[in-house]
Amino acid sequence: MSQPPKPRGLGRGLSALLGDDEVAAAVTPVAPAAPLPPAPAATQAGPAEAETARPSPGKLPPLTLPIGQLKPGKMQPRTSFEGIEMLVESVKEYGLLQPILVRPLRDAADSYEIIAGERRWRAAQKAQLHDVPVVIRTIDDQDALQIGLVENLQRSDLTPIDEAQGYKRLIEDYSHTQEEIARMMGRSRPHVANTIRLLDLPTPVQEMVREGELSAGQARTLIGVPDPLAMAKRAVSEKLTVRDLERLAGDTKKPSKAGGARAKGAAGSGGGSKSADTKALEKRLEEALGLKVDLTLRGLGEQSVLTLEIRDFDQLDTVVDKLTRR
Repeated sequence: MSQPPKPRGLGRGLSALLGDDEVAAAVTPVAPAAPLPPAPAATQAGPAEAETARPSPGKLPPLTLPIGQLKPGKMQPRTSFEGIEMLVESVKEYGLLQPILVRPLRDAADSYEIIAGERRWRAAQKAQLHDVPVVIRTIDDQDALQIGLVENLQRSDLTPIDEAQGYKRLIEDYSHTQEEIARMMGRSRPHVANTIRLLDLPTPVQEMVREGELSAGQARTLIGVPDPLAMAKRAVSEKLTVRDLERLAGDTKKPSKAGGARAKGAAGSGGGSKSADTKALEKRLEEALGLKVDLTLRGLGEQSVLTLEIRDFDQLDTVVDKLTRR
C-alpha cells in the first residue's frame, strides 16, 4: 500500500532497516496536537492512559507501562539530556503523543530497556506521569544502537560534531553508504559528506563546535588551513563571520606569485574579451543559481570552462540539489 509522504526521511529509513512501521512511528517526531478527549468511563486504565499517543486509524493504541519499569538504554548514543524543559511542559499539557520503543530486559522481570525515546521518558518523569505508552520489540544490540543513532541524528538539538560521528558510525559499523544515510535522514548527500569532514578538524576545534563556540559553517572553512586551532580561537575572540574566515583561509592557501601568474595565464588562454552572447549566458546562469558565474572559452572550437563562485558548503548543497533535480 502506498503511504503519504512523511517529513524528512527518518520513518522511511527505519522501516527500510527493520521492516516495522510501528517501530518507525515510535521514533518519528510528531507535531503537538490538541489535547486528547478523556477515556471512556468503561476503561480500566488509569487517568494517564487517556494522554498516551494517538493511535493510527485502524490500529490498536500502544500498550502502557508504569514509568518505573523502563530503564535507560545501554546502547543510547546521546550523553546529554539538557534543555528538555519545553518538552516537559508539552507532556504536562498533552501527555506523550509518541510511544517509547523498548525491549524486555533479560535479567530483570517486568523491566524494559529504552531503545528510542529516552528524552520523552525523562520528560514524563519530570511531568510526574505514572504510565507511558510503549511499543515492545525484541531487538538485538546492533539494531538497538542503529535505531538510537538514527533517532538522535534526526533531532534538531544534536550538535554538528555528534551528527558527524553518528554518520561515521552508520558507515563504519553498519556499512551504510552516504547516499543511503542521506535518504534515511532526508538530507542531501553533500550535506552528509561535508558534515563528516568536520571530523578532520583537531579535537579541540571539534569541542568548540560541540560547545557552540563555532558554527558548522565557520568550522568547515578551517579544514585544510595550516593552523585550524589558532584560526578557530581568533574567530571566537574577534567574532569573525564565515565570510571573514573564508577570506583569511584563502590568504593562507594562496599560491606563490610565480604560480599565480602561471595559473592566470592558463585561465586566460582563451584570450580576448567576452562576446555579448557569453555575457548574456553568464547572467542567465547567475540568475538561475544565485551565484557569481564565469564562462571562459579555452583552446580551439567550443571548449569552455564554467566557474561557479561558491561561498560555503550550504551554497554547494543548494547548487547540487538544483543541478541533480529531476
